[in-house]
Amino acid sequence: MNVKHLDHLNMTVRSLDETEDWYKRVFGFVLVESGLRGDMKWGIFKSGDAMLCVYEYPDLKHPEKAASNAPHTINHFGLRITDRDKWEGTVKREKLRVGYGGEVRYPTSSSWYVVDPTGYEIEVALWDHDVVTFPTALPVAS
Repeated sequence: MNVKHLDHLNMTVRSLDETEDWYKRVFGFVLVESGLRGDMKWGIFKSGDAMLCVYEYPDLKHPEKAASNAPHTINHFGLRITDRDKWEGTVKREKLRVGYGGEVRYPTSSSWYVVDPTGYEIEVALWDHDVVTFPTALPVAS
């Protein structure tokens, strides 16, 4: 069995409304399903084949990456784009702060690192010629 692609990311956010607005403006995500579980608001956002499942916890503190009591954490998640000009226009229009000094160039791709309203870091990846390639292929385990 092989995994086709990552289906969705499930995360908690400070504000469902603020998150919906930001992800729609920045990445074109739209709310496709929402509801209440008890008094907790939740929603599923979709853009292309990518989905984000979010649960609103207004009082939850976002863990710091370097917290000594949190040795295991996800540092960021990545979203793949295909249009440099549209992305750079979005960065300018939304006045997004891009980390690490701006665009980071890798051997066969470029990335920009931005932070959402809750504090999650997102790597925005643009692969050369929209093809995922690596300069040196590693042997495939059998």
